[in-house]
Amino acid sequence: MAGRPRTFDSETALEAAIDCFWLNGYHATTTRDLAAGMGMTGASMYNAFGDKRALFLAALARYLDRSTRRKIAALDQAADPVAALRAFFDGAIAASLADRRGCLLINSAVELARTDPDLDTEIRNGLQEIRDGFQRSILKARRMGRVAGSRDTAGLANILLAAIISIRVLSRTSQDKKMLHDIADAALADLRGTH
Repeated sequence: MAGRPRTFDSETALEAAIDCFWLNGYHATTTRDLAAGMGMTGASMYNAFGDKRALFLAALARYLDRSTRRKIAALDQAADPVAALRAFFDGAIAASLADRRGCLLINSAVELARTDPDLDTEIRNGLQEIRDGFQRSILKARRMGRVAGSRDTAGLANILLAAIISIRVLSRTSQDKKMLHDIADAALADLRGTH
């Protein structure tokens, strides 16, 4: 006898799981919350995605694919890396002010750092992807003669990563647009044409 076909859309269910984790965080989200949000029974959820931890890893990967990695790809494809970095930060500020949930990746880094080696690795890898995207843009800007001074690209990329994390975390408690733009301006100050 053949198994029953799935009666749910796995992409829609995964998006619902993202929303649950994004709104409540990993620890505060129960499997009951997830099943209800995804419109599934607990058993169906486990059969489709595994336990809460496995579902979180799938949700985080989906979030990175549809959000973070698309933004990094836009940086990589930009003809003007300085303008693209400015647009990345302006977009992050606008998103942060419009949606107080912040960034799922950064929220998870704050909540889950060092609590689980696999989760920690996935979060660290996600942050590294952002940092590496920044570094590639800085290298491109340097080749175009648009990076001021002699600071190394790795150090500048680290500053940009720290700034984006600060913006996303601070925006959860403050709607001070000027403060968020001041952080971005300071981080981008070594790129000519951004100050």
